[in-house]
Amino acid sequence: MDQFFLTGEKLLLWRKKMLGIGGRAVDFDWLLDFGAGLNWSLLQMIRLYPKRNYKLLLSVKRLEGIWRLHLEKDLPLQHLLGRCPWRDFELESSPDALIPRQETELLIDFALKKIDYEHRGQWADLGTGSAPLAVALARELTFWQGHAVDISPQALDLAKKNLNNLAPFAKVKLYLGNWWEPLKEVWGDLNLVVSNPPYIPEKVLFNLDPIVKNHEPHLALYGGKDGMDSIKAIVSGALQGLAKGGLLILEHHHDQSTRILQLMNNLGLGDLGFEKDLEGTKRFAFGRKL
Repeated sequence: MDQFFLTGEKLLLWRKKMLGIGGRAVDFDWLLDFGAGLNWSLLQMIRLYPKRNYKLLLSVKRLEGIWRLHLEKDLPLQHLLGRCPWRDFELESSPDALIPRQETELLIDFALKKIDYEHRGQWADLGTGSAPLAVALARELTFWQGHAVDISPQALDLAKKNLNNLAPFAKVKLYLGNWWEPLKEVWGDLNLVVSNPPYIPEKVLFNLDPIVKNHEPHLALYGGKDGMDSIKAIVSGALQGLAKGGLLILEHHHDQSTRILQLMNNLGLGDLGFEKDLEGTKRFAFGRKL
């Protein structure tokens, strides 16, 4: 079956065979979509017109090998394909950085609703990883100056590739270091700061799915005993780093919003609030320098 064209009938039988050896249908269909070029709509058409021939972007042999590696070694499909779709673009993906999740896309939407981006400004992405947030902001805030920070040199190299590929004309500087510290030159001038920091508590980390626990960097996951270590560091630097009226928006664990808003309030930030993720869970906290 090492070929790039299959009839719908053969394709559906092969899909059934692959799911028979294990795994979730939603993951296999993700592989068909982003590996083979067979999206959800096309899969429905295949069911309606099984006699037709359909083109696959990868051979069945290659797709089958990827699926078996995913099942046998708990390897993320994004790393096996080397790319990850996010918002309206595809990032290069590797074990050097966290795989961006769908709910994090909302952070960008919420941030853009809360700022006046008709005028020039400066934004920062603290803990940029593979740069999903930085790429999205660079593509939306085309006249702004961007700053992307990460403590991992490997993650920063990956971020540079993604920014060069997906936002080649954007004004974004990359910094190696921890949270606000590398940005001293722009402290007090940042109109928007976003972050998806490590926020997984210790007791949760060791119960994560092996595909996450064993193949995504703990540096990007582990937030200390209560999950708040990195969040506290980011919030504590907000008054110094933000411009007047500047907005800080953080992704966080489902049970941390109240504590984060209290930290922001104690610091003197105003316009405090939270936003919910796709499942209705409090996931994003925000505050503004008054």
